[in-house]
Amino acid sequence: MNYLSAENISRNLGERWVFKNLFFGLQKGEKVALIGKNGTGKTTLMESLMGMQTPDEGKISIRKGIRVGYLPQNPIFAENEEVLNYLFSDDLPSAVAIKSYEKAMMSGDPKELEDSFALMETHNAWDYEARAKQIISRLGIPDGDQKVSTLSGGQKKRLSLAKLLIESPDIMILDEPTNHLDIETIEWLEGIMSGPNVTVLVVSHDRYFLDKVCTKMMELADGSIYTYEGNYGYFLEKKAEREASDASSVSKAKNLYRKELEWMRKQPKARGTKSQSRIDAFYETEEKANKKLDDSKLELNIQMSRLGNKIIEINHLKKAWGDKKIINDFTYTFKKKDRIGIVGKNGAGKTTFLQLLTGLEQPDSGTIDPGETLVVGYYTQIAFDFRPEQRVIDTITEIAEVIPYGKNESLSPSQFLSKFLFPTSQQYTPVEKLSGGEKKRLQLMRVLVKNPNFLILDEPTNDLDLDTLQLLEDFLSEFQGCLLLVSHDRYFMDNLVDQLILVEGDGEVNFFNGNYTDYRIALENKDNEPAAKQSPVKAPTTSAPVAPKGPKLSFKEQKEFEELEKEMAALEIEKDSFVEKLNQGSEDFQLLTDWAKAIEDIKNKLEEKELRWLELSERA
Repeated sequence: MNYLSAENISRNLGERWVFKNLFFGLQKGEKVALIGKNGTGKTTLMESLMGMQTPDEGKISIRKGIRVGYLPQNPIFAENEEVLNYLFSDDLPSAVAIKSYEKAMMSGDPKELEDSFALMETHNAWDYEARAKQIISRLGIPDGDQKVSTLSGGQKKRLSLAKLLIESPDIMILDEPTNHLDIETIEWLEGIMSGPNVTVLVVSHDRYFLDKVCTKMMELADGSIYTYEGNYGYFLEKKAEREASDASSVSKAKNLYRKELEWMRKQPKARGTKSQSRIDAFYETEEKANKKLDDSKLELNIQMSRLGNKIIEINHLKKAWGDKKIINDFTYTFKKKDRIGIVGKNGAGKTTFLQLLTGLEQPDSGTIDPGETLVVGYYTQIAFDFRPEQRVIDTITEIAEVIPYGKNESLSPSQFLSKFLFPTSQQYTPVEKLSGGEKKRLQLMRVLVKNPNFLILDEPTNDLDLDTLQLLEDFLSEFQGCLLLVSHDRYFMDNLVDQLILVEGDGEVNFFNGNYTDYRIALENKDNEPAAKQSPVKAPTTSAPVAPKGPKLSFKEQKEFEELEKEMAALEIEKDSFVEKLNQGSEDFQLLTDWAKAIEDIKNKLEEKELRWLELSERA
């Protein structure tokens, strides 16, 4: 069943055609990745599909009754918006019922409780509410009465994703959904997106996510759409074949164009006239011959500063925020060519650890002793500040007028920008006019321009296109200094690190010898024991995105699995009895409150048992 169609759509932003004469559609259950370099118009295309921008030509059709949801790269919220009001808007009756119920639970007013329970029953919103709670818990959404304006950028992105998943529209259009998620949550999201009736159009740089979820790739390049039926690996293979074919076609057209140009310049003899069909063919050949092939490549040939024997020595480091322990007694001496990834859930303290190393935060106790030759390049999740009128080239000249590059070579800021795919025409435009990915690329330049010998990268893959990401990965593979990396991109992490620092919460920080996939395999093989404490032998490096399944159910677990089904059924009956009592009402307000509390307790027990049942059923 066709859900969405784009017919001959084009978009012009004044200076250029972003895309022209595009035809494509989305079928029910399709999972499509939209791929393209930064600045090619991916966000413009998605906003056009959502009606946020109007195509200059063509039309977009959405099947009657189909709901479309959109996760933007940088969500925008109404002023003074509260978390609860945003999550459960007035568009859906079930959402209105849940919002009423949550407010009644917070207030404790018996009359409000009675009315909200009646509303929940009317709209059969209990299942909806249970699913919403699971999503909210998984994504770490803060309290419902908190102002959205007080949240961090990452929390706002997760809040927007939670709303989309709760509403469960027929089509989900997602712009970088894995940004600001920890790895465990990304794997949970993959499970949701892979559902048979879930229809997805997604922009993502996460190659494991694309391989796991998407079965069709749409590449936006040179204003056109190229479609590939298959996963990301298949796309790379076929894209290389297409580019080779395009280059060959342009070369042949140029040779033919030179011959036909001579014929066009000759005057016809006597009263003879030139063949109109040949003239038409000439102009077609001219267009092919003048087609610009996008062969621009990001160049990374940065020379690192000399690194001495002493790098960074950490002794008995401790840090806490109030009662929350971040690091408790951590000691480590960095060695040359260390390549370490940092893994932990959101909020565990990964960024705090990096800020301690860079001096942006001070430890409660312990020491961090850097070597004399240390030059740290710190790439943060937070975008760099720029003045509204600041031009692209100004952001580099304020750091250096001359940049060492390659062997015995130096570049001007303009030449350096050209190496990073900022042409001269773009170098004198305001930074605020750049796309999100282009701003991130510029931020990376500002880190590398200092020729660091110790790179600390906090989520460097966010908003970068896949081509830039591949080149960054190649550069880091050859980098001779130390690398400390926080990334939710498992493919990126697997290929670049050989050790992990596990920030496990409550101040516990451990080491693991291996990359992320090695760590997941070790966890599975140890039946979920903390792998870092066991000091396992390093497993063979693998690029497989999914770790093998754990062992089959033991006899004890099989019995537990069977009992859970009975227990859940009994709890459902118990819940229904309390709901019926509430619907009948009572003059005793305390009794109403007790019944409401009992229902809440039962629902919490049900949720725990359902999660355990799902865990066992996957292995059964």
